[in-house]
Amino acid sequence: MMISTIISEHLSIIEKLHHTGLGDIQLFAELCITGLKRGNRLYLMGNGGSAADCQHLAAEFIGGFQRIHKGLPAIALTTDTSILTAVGNDYGFNTIFTRQIAALVTAGDIVIGLSTSGNSENIIQAMHLAQEIGAVTIGLTGHDGGMLKNSCDLCIQVPCNTAPRIQEAHILIGHIVCEFVNEVFNNA
Repeated sequence: MMISTIISEHLSIIEKLHHTGLGDIQLFAELCITGLKRGNRLYLMGNGGSAADCQHLAAEFIGGFQRIHKGLPAIALTTDTSILTAVGNDYGFNTIFTRQIAALVTAGDIVIGLSTSGNSENIIQAMHLAQEIGAVTIGLTGHDGGMLKNSCDLCIQVPCNTAPRIQEAHILIGHIVCEFVNEVFNNA
């Protein structure tokens, strides 16, 4: 594939997202702001490249994202290799997030699941548990949303079937949310 083709594909997907996803991205930011003002935490989860994106976004919330403010409580459930390997070994890979959700999440927390296909069983199960606990659940996924779209309070679907382009859009969405959140907390 030519570099220009990849860039054109990226731009086309971002343009589609611009026309269809603005309201949902704003709602995502507002849900985070409301929860953080209440004293709740953000929890992020994903597999593979989406796991790395969770770590990236958690770092942006804690680190201040372009502005200096007190760090905001955001935890990537993808980072503790001892928890991930112990739970995966003892209870199965599909429980690596549900065990953490059960131990850490309280009502009003915001649980964010990234899955390009929308069909990651471990994320879907964790979303259901988070909803039972009373958390706000937000999914970032691709084209048709997979099963995740019916497993969370808000699902933002990137209009694409290609994992790399979906992940690029997820980071853009995350950065936009960080900008919104940081603007509010810097002016507070």
